Amino acid sequence: MGSSEMCRDLAGEVEKLLKTSNSYLRKKAALCAVHVIRKVPELMEMFLPATKNLLSEKNHGEILHTSVVLLTEMCERSPDMLSHFRKLVPQLVRILKNLIMSGYSPEHDVSGISDPFLQVRILRLLRILGKGDDDSSEAMNDILAQVATNTETSKNVGNAILYETVLTIMDIKSESGLRVLAINILGRFLLNNDKNIRYVALTSLLKTVQTDHNAVQRHRSTIVDCLKDLDVSIKRRAMELSFALVNGNNIRGMMKELLYFLDSCDPDFKADCASGIFLAAEKYAPSKRWHIDTVMRVLTTAGSYVRDDSVPNLIQLITNSVEMHAYTVQRLYKALLDDISQQPLVQVASWCIGEYGDLLVSGQCEEEEPIQVSEDEVLDVLEGLLVSNLSTPVTRAYSLTAIMKLSTRFSSVNRIKKVVSIYGSSIDVELQQRAVEYNALFKKYDHMRPALLERMPIMEKTATNGPTDIAQTNGETDSTILDTKHLPSITQPASQVGRCNYHICFCLAGIPPMTAYNKNGLKIEFTFERSNPSPNIAVITIHATNSTEADMTEFVFQAAVPKQQLRMRIKLTYTHKGSPVQDLAEVNNFPPQSWQ
Repeated sequence: MGSSEMCRDLAGEVEKLLKTSNSYLRKKAALCAVHVIRKVPELMEMFLPATKNLLSEKNHGEILHTSVVLLTEMCERSPDMLSHFRKLVPQLVRILKNLIMSGYSPEHDVSGISDPFLQVRILRLLRILGKGDDDSSEAMNDILAQVATNTETSKNVGNAILYETVLTIMDIKSESGLRVLAINILGRFLLNNDKNIRYVALTSLLKTVQTDHNAVQRHRSTIVDCLKDLDVSIKRRAMELSFALVNGNNIRGMMKELLYFLDSCDPDFKADCASGIFLAAEKYAPSKRWHIDTVMRVLTTAGSYVRDDSVPNLIQLITNSVEMHAYTVQRLYKALLDDISQQPLVQVASWCIGEYGDLLVSGQCEEEEPIQVSEDEVLDVLEGLLVSNLSTPVTRAYSLTAIMKLSTRFSSVNRIKKVVSIYGSSIDVELQQRAVEYNALFKKYDHMRPALLERMPIMEKTATNGPTDIAQTNGETDSTILDTKHLPSITQPASQVGRCNYHICFCLAGIPPMTAYNKNGLKIEFTFERSNPSPNIAVITIHATNSTEADMTEFVFQAAVPKQQLRMRIKLTYTHKGSPVQDLAEVNNFPPQSWQ
């Protein structure tokens, strides 16, 4: 209970009592010294001389235990003390050897083990002294092997000592054979009836799996069995460790077990399990088809629990797997017929049907037996999603965009026009805006519709904080089109070719203009101004200039803007010197004033 002031005043008296002949007083003085060091660490050196003979005590029950506690406290708090006390390792090894080999003090026997409390304390101190030091580690390797092989495991007392031994082996610079022995001990712990022992074994294996992967792999079947444990803490640790063990050699077997676990586990586990399966599949997938099938299985069984980025990630995977487009759209269409409650699955299916609906109705699937489906049946399904009570606003947006895309893939254009027209007056503002824009495509820009709604190109994956561009361009973005038939050479009077309004929230005060594109003589600049009556809406005016000697004709500017991200994907199409030109670019260097 002593305060720091009291500790300062009485530390000298405590130090004297550490040298008294009364063993009981020395024990209490050692414990008091521990408290003084915790309260006033700078007084530590005062007790250094008194520690010299503490480990020479014969009465280990009274003195040795508290002496080891004092030494441990000093080593943990001071690197200098740690270096100083490393010379005590041989002495600590001798004490521990006497305890396990000769029944050093029968009066401290617990369940047939001599003074397990002192053994645990010595093992902890050895762990601190051996960490990062080759000589100290080598000096304790043999005794750690003896403790690991000679300690009785039928009682918890022995298990406590073994667990402390394992932690020490893993922390010091131990021999590889000794580390394998330690991991095998943890593997035996997994078979113990005591759930606490199973839990600490899983936790310890999880800490060592990166450094001793092969040794832990030998216990993979036992670890996977722990996924069936009734205790939720053990199941969670087993799940985390199972994912850590996945590699290219066992990916199929491990995914089979983890997908089975995903089917049957509590809702609290589903989100983490789904994310783990996605990451493992992305890293170790043996084939594109297997990868797509695995992700679809997750979306089918736990779609409501997956992370927000799972939809765009799967869309990107599908987009880049050109040879699997017909197979994937057929699988997703059949999944929609079975269940429309899993919204991420429905969103991916809608996107895929919009992109590859022509492959679906043509029956081109080679991976499995193709199904016979008509254009009207496909449109019936997508229209059903628009009116379903299960569909979220995001899902409806995906569905409407898919229907619009099919206007260039199906012959049922009049039916699609009617659907789009109806939603131009939707009470859902987001859906209404899309429908209005799509109606404008039909009426004002119909000649551009095939180019605008063409299939998405293969794109490299970029790290983002939100959904990727692929999904957003097709269901989650605001998009704008600038169409001007003629961009004159700069040798003629320069002209502002058009203005596009993007719904992006900017802080517009004092935003400087920026160059968004400058290539092959074509320069596009953005200027910013506030919109009335909505000051939080930015009006971006686009100035396009041509510095070449020849005119640019049939000039089309397209842009997609993710809602959560301050960046823009642009596509430029024009004719120059009689040749068609097309280019993609990303604008991600908006002025700091626009986002700070």
